[in-house]
Amino acid sequence: MNSENPGRVVLLTASHRVAPGLLSWPAWEALRGADRVLCPDEHHPQLPYLREAGVAVEHARPTAEELVAACAGGRTVLVLPSGEGDRALTDGLARLAGSGRVTMPDLELLPGSYDLPGARLLDLVQIMDVIRSRCPWSSLQTHQGLAKYAIEESYELVEAIEAGDRHELREELGDVLLQVVFHARIAEEDAEEPFSVDDVAAGLIEKLIQRHPHIFGDETAETPEDVRAHWLRTKAAEKRRESVTDGVPVGQPGLALAAKLASRVRTAGLDAPLPRGEGVGYDLLALAVRAETEGVDPEAALRAAARAYRDAIRAAEGL
Repeated sequence: MNSENPGRVVLLTASHRVAPGLLSWPAWEALRGADRVLCPDEHHPQLPYLREAGVAVEHARPTAEELVAACAGGRTVLVLPSGEGDRALTDGLARLAGSGRVTMPDLELLPGSYDLPGARLLDLVQIMDVIRSRCPWSSLQTHQGLAKYAIEESYELVEAIEAGDRHELREELGDVLLQVVFHARIAEEDAEEPFSVDDVAAGLIEKLIQRHPHIFGDETAETPEDVRAHWLRTKAAEKRRESVTDGVPVGQPGLALAAKLASRVRTAGLDAPLPRGEGVGYDLLALAVRAETEGVDPEAALRAAARAYRDAIRAAEGL
């Protein structure tokens, strides 16, 4: 070896969201080709798999100076940082490089694995588990106690969508997602019928696949109307409903309820005349059905009108 060759330092990172041992081929090549492999964390999740693959790993936490010296003579030293990273080492290497007094080895940052889409959801589930276990308030919550927050967050999400605020939209989607994860975590503790967020996701995956036979099956769909027809047929077969009104939650806001019933009637091709009666309720029912027929969401239309009314009120107040 050339004694003047400063060598090479390889910092191998690996996502904690990917199963240990699932490293890229360049990572395995670097591990097998290094003169020394160092790891400051003796409990690093990758260690059992590296040893099984015949890679000798030294438990060591070198300083920047020690690492540079270990590379002298053209050696390659690979460092497997701890999960939190080794800030002291990287800062020390940066200081040495900036001093100009040391011939630095080549420095390579090599990702051994990458996060897949949705990887941060794993972090969310883990954080929710910690909060449920340790927070005095969260540990006492029930499905019933949290129900009102699900309604509130859903309305705030709708408001963000209608306002066109992208920042608020992202935040409110997170708040709705929190409700799902929180309820799933509580459900794990049920003594008779426990289920987890994975069970929730598995059920949703199965439903999406079954209701999209034009993607995952042999059916064809050329238009959005074809897709909707597939969806409704599959949903009806799953639920085995007797009436088109089955499954329509009557607890939803009145205009939305009326529009949903009208949609079910129109889709089924039923001849169901509107009930006759006196009062504003029947007038609103007729307006909601008319809006649905014209492709207008009556709830959204009323909210838009109410916002205009709010602005008029504020203007009258001089605000």
